[in-house]
Amino acid sequence: MADNLLEVKNLITSFKTDGGWLRAVDEISFSVPRGKTVGIVGESGCGKSVTAMSIVQLLPQPMGQVLGGEVILNGQDLIKLSTGEMRKIRGIDIGVIFQEPMTALNPCHRIGKQISEVFLLHTKISKQDAWQASIDILKKVKIPAPELRVGEYPHQLSGGMRQRVVIAMALACKPDLLIADEPTTALDVTVQSQILDLISDLQEEMGMSVILITHDLGVIAQSCDEVVVMYAGRIVEKTTAESLFKEPLHAYTKGLLSSMPRLDTPRKSELKTIPGNVASIHDFVQGCRFCQRLGVPVSELTQKPEYREVSPNHWVETCPQCYKP
Repeated sequence: MADNLLEVKNLITSFKTDGGWLRAVDEISFSVPRGKTVGIVGESGCGKSVTAMSIVQLLPQPMGQVLGGEVILNGQDLIKLSTGEMRKIRGIDIGVIFQEPMTALNPCHRIGKQISEVFLLHTKISKQDAWQASIDILKKVKIPAPELRVGEYPHQLSGGMRQRVVIAMALACKPDLLIADEPTTALDVTVQSQILDLISDLQEEMGMSVILITHDLGVIAQSCDEVVVMYAGRIVEKTTAESLFKEPLHAYTKGLLSSMPRLDTPRKSELKTIPGNVASIHDFVQGCRFCQRLGVPVSELTQKPEYREVSPNHWVETCPQCYKP
């Protein structure tokens, strides 16, 4: 426990609909070691962002609720905290890089004011000092001419610049844990690499842990120490990044890896795809949900597969059809 900054245990997150409560995150468990990066990977609709928002209690209200499990940060269960107590945790202990910086930033306020609010909210400094601290943090995330940028509005910055501003806000108070929700989405490849390198450099400098949410296995290979593979609200495989790429065990993980283009792939050859789509949350079965995608009759998918450790630090959902050792 002492080696892990964060422990997520049997987390259940549900959304209230006209048809009742539907589980978007279904009893998942994972840990984040101190100073390490854990990647959460999967297609859209698999529960990655809902997991992140459950950790920081930023689910849409009143529809989204954590109905079970524990989220333990430095020995403290965040699920049991009040809204006011959780507000003190966010920013100081946990920083969040949201998925789309243009919607995360307020278009009506200058960059400097938005970053200054973080310092004014969590530290006892003057407005003048907060403004200077905003300039300093923009320097740290390598924004050129930060003295000018603090006076600009979000729409005046490029996508890469806005992403750096969001990173600056997340890291302003030097949190122990950074949650980066698809921080390279909609950025070109060169800027993606710069953003990932920036997060890695700041992580090493500050000694923080990182949860990196993405659907890009290339990002996982470049940045992560451990990987959590999610499918339809459940974890289907969890292991080290090296082990995942060397010896994937679940059929869904193998499908994701086989869909990646490779340097040795013949030119103009058709890329492999995983047939079908992730089921709607309304249609989730109790049994193996990847079998559901592959066309196994729903009547046969009534038993939840056992999720167990099949080798040291390698956990898999052991569906007989999807896991064949």
